[in-house]
Amino acid sequence: MAMAGTAPVSAADTHGAKLARSNACLACHQIDARRVGPPFREIGKRYAGAGDPAATIEYLAGTIQNGGRGRWGAIPMPAQPRVSDADARALAEWILNMGE
Repeated sequence: MAMAGTAPVSAADTHGAKLARSNACLACHQIDARRVGPPFREIGKRYAGAGDPAATIEYLAGTIQNGGRGRWGAIPMPAQPRVSDADARALAEWILNMGE
């Protein structure tokens, strides 16, 4: 996750943010504000302490690619199968890092 000794980087200025923009994630999510879906920072906070970080990243990556329903309210998250495995994992890690 975050590397010790590195300067903090704004969540909006990272590779993850670029992936979120290029994959249209920001159409439904924002970093700190609710849009259609929950803010990325809130997702990160919910899952940051969920146990094994690698397993959590895989879980979130799977949710990005396969969608989800009922975890954050009535509006389902549609599947994003066009997001590659590597990009889904990078997005998931970026989101999880926001919760630390």
